[in-house]
Amino acid sequence: MENPHHGGRTQARGGYSGRCARCGENVVGEGTGCTAMDQVFHVDCFTCIICNNKLRGQPFYAVEKKAYCEPCYINTLEQCSVCSKPIMERILRATGKAYHPHCFTCVMCHRSLDGIPFTVDAGGLIHCIEDFHKKFAPRCSVCKEPIMPAPGQEETVRIVALDRDFHVHCYRCEDCGGLLSEGDNQGCYPLDGHILCKTCNSARIRVLTAKASTDL
Repeated sequence: MENPHHGGRTQARGGYSGRCARCGENVVGEGTGCTAMDQVFHVDCFTCIICNNKLRGQPFYAVEKKAYCEPCYINTLEQCSVCSKPIMERILRATGKAYHPHCFTCVMCHRSLDGIPFTVDAGGLIHCIEDFHKKFAPRCSVCKEPIMPAPGQEETVRIVALDRDFHVHCYRCEDCGGLLSEGDNQGCYPLDGHILCKTCNSARIRVLTAKASTDL
C-alpha cells in the first residue's frame, strides 16, 4: 500500500469545472463541485469509499486515489501485535506479525529492536541476542556464569566434561589450576568426579595407593 496522503479540506469550484472523477458527468454550477487529489468531483460524489459520507470540507485520507474519512481509514489499518492500536505510519513486520517500531522490544531489557538482530524463544517471546544468551546459555560449573559469545561475536566455545559445562578459561585442574585446554598438560584425567591434569591425577593415585597400603 502506498503511503496515505492526508488530503486536508476540499476546495469548492464555481462555473464549469470539468468532468467528475467519480461519475464522469460535467461539473457545472456554483458550489456544485470541489477539487481533491488533483481531480474534480461533484460535491455529492466526493464521498468516503467505505461509508459514503460526504467529504467536502472534511479532513480525509487518500490511498491509491481513493478517499477515506478518518474513522474509516483508521479501520483499514493493521493493528500492532503488542499494543493493539492502529499503525498510522511505518509498519515493522517480524515473526509474521505487524508492530509499531517502538513496540517491537526485547522482553527482558525492553529496548526497541528496530533494525537490531533478535531471536525468538520456543514460546514466541522476542529477545535481543545478548539477553537470549544470558537467559538460555549453559552455565559454567565453575564460575556459574552463562557461556556466551564475547561482545561482537556470534559464536563461543563450550567445553563439556563429566556432563558439566565449562568456559575455556575455567576448564582448569582442580589441584594445580593449570589450563586443561592447552599446554603440556592439556587433557582431562578425572578421578572421583574431580577435574585433574595428568600430573595431579597421578599424584592423587599415588596418595590413595599409599594410604591403601598403610591401611592394610
